[in-house]
Amino acid sequence: MNFSIRTLGDEEYRSFADLVATASNFDPVESDADRTRALYDLDRVHGVFDDGELIGTAAVLTRAVTVPGGGVRPVAAVTGVGVKHGHRRRGVLSALMRTQFHGLHDGGREPFAALWASEASIYGRYGYGVAAQYASVQVPRGAAFRPGVDVGDDRVREVPRDEAMPAMRSVYERVAPTRTGYLSRTDATWAHHFADEEHHREGMSAYRYALHPGGYAVYRIKNGWNDRGPGDEVTVRELVAEDDRAHAALHRYLLDLDLVSEVHHSTASDDPVWHLLANPRLATRRVADSLWVRIVDLDRALVARSYQSDVDVVLHVTDDRCPWNADRWRFTAEKGEAVVRRVTDEPDVALDISALGAAFLGGTRLSTLARAQYLRELTPGAVDALSRAFLGDRDPHCPELF
Repeated sequence: MNFSIRTLGDEEYRSFADLVATASNFDPVESDADRTRALYDLDRVHGVFDDGELIGTAAVLTRAVTVPGGGVRPVAAVTGVGVKHGHRRRGVLSALMRTQFHGLHDGGREPFAALWASEASIYGRYGYGVAAQYASVQVPRGAAFRPGVDVGDDRVREVPRDEAMPAMRSVYERVAPTRTGYLSRTDATWAHHFADEEHHREGMSAYRYALHPGGYAVYRIKNGWNDRGPGDEVTVRELVAEDDRAHAALHRYLLDLDLVSEVHHSTASDDPVWHLLANPRLATRRVADSLWVRIVDLDRALVARSYQSDVDVVLHVTDDRCPWNADRWRFTAEKGEAVVRRVTDEPDVALDISALGAAFLGGTRLSTLARAQYLRELTPGAVDALSRAFLGDRDPHCPELF
């Protein structure tokens, strides 16, 4: 390995943006690179150079995420990871991950990281675990709600983008601190998340904005006609609601749009939309991974969230990438708050750091991971007790790619 690694300068940003695009098999687009520049602090963007040539990149966005218990905590949102074609399997990604982990640890910065994985086989090697999932849901137009579903009396209105955005931001800022997995958003994040240039549309319409006093929905329409008549498809980009009535009203609005055959939505894995339907089989769904979490500093991360039940166990943690985590730790949760300290006591549970990352947001059961042999129970009953403590009230959900 004859390469060097360092943070980037302003003059190197476009090379970074182009590498990320081409490494993901997209053509670089100048307007995208110009818009995303505001997302990055370049002192958190690393590049790997081989004889002066940029061959790999990885970045950290400074964000906050809602954790179980309603706390909003700093998270290293990892993105912009790419290795140039022709330079893969040379240790470039390993060097980038090592640099990120040691930088977070040595600098006392965010105690955990999160990302969306382009390939699910990659990041488990670096101690990440699947902490959240999303559901791709398809519901035919006009699907009836079961009797008794309350959609309230408030109208859903379609409004222009300029009118919608301030209202959406207000709703999101009220909802995000209450929903595990939701990220903080800056002005640059909003601009990027709802960028609406022609090359983003994939043959669909521009974004349409539907507002309710307690929520909003942003969607596109793809036109489609056949011998039976109109068959347009609605694809929902984001639906955020403050309460169950607003949630039902927004779904009812989308399902009643004229000329439409089906509504598609990528949503929380526990979104109750299919339970609203008189015939729940009309809603087809597919579940896939979303957020992967990496615990960088175990003692700082585990005390950053709250817990559902009391527990007192000794964990024997293995961690090949962050050796400061590899030890025996007594984890004690009482009345929701945790204390974590190094001990020499005999362990009750043996597990890899990736299992703690998977369980961190409360959506992945440690008891399930035990059955998949991610961890071993050394004291009878210890895994179930630990698993109950880590569970959240709702499945975590991150409504945006980053």
